[in-house]
Amino acid sequence: MKLIIRLLLNAFALLIAPYFIVGVNVASFYTAIIAAIILGLVNAVIRPILVILTLPITVLTLGLFTLVINSLLVLFVASFVKGFSVIGFWPAFFLSLFLWLTSWITNWMLKD
Repeated sequence: MKLIIRLLLNAFALLIAPYFIVGVNVASFYTAIIAAIILGLVNAVIRPILVILTLPITVLTLGLFTLVINSLLVLFVASFVKGFSVIGFWPAFFLSLFLWLTSWITNWMLKD
């Protein structure tokens, strides 16, 4: 049940993100749900591999390179989800920060 609530809240965050971040467009709530599902899968499967492969640069930047990885993954998902577009690196960067913040708040609220 908590997984569905997290998914819906992340989709809602994707839906309201264009009001705060210029360069982000989400066509509908259905598109936001699809994008949230794919972002979750990408973060669960591809992100750990990229973090391990870029571990030296992540250590040198004291972990800040993971923000770049997250931004690139947002751009990757936006490249093939119809109705979800992110124009440029900086909107993807700010969207990844926005999604991290909403996910953090959601996890804090749904803590056991």
